[in-house]
Amino acid sequence: MAQAHGLGKKYIKAFFKGFFVAVPVTVTFLDRVACVARVEGASMQPSLNPGGRQASDVVLLNHWSVRNYDVQRGDIVSLV
Repeated sequence: MAQAHGLGKKYIKAFFKGFFVAVPVTVTFLDRVACVARVEGASMQPSLNPGGRQASDVVLLNHWSVRNYDVQRGDIVSLV
């Protein structure tokens, strides 16, 4: 029983160690490189949400291109 308790402690310690590395990496990625957004409504029809359907589309927003001023004609830009 004592050995199983020590093994559980080892796994919990490894989980928290990975957690405290993964969270800052994920937050930095979502802030600097790309994030996922949901597009709803008729504002982007017919490109997104075609046919007036009620379902929403999911898009990947590329922060990297905007930071490097690599936006071209025809690109979709999202503002908050």
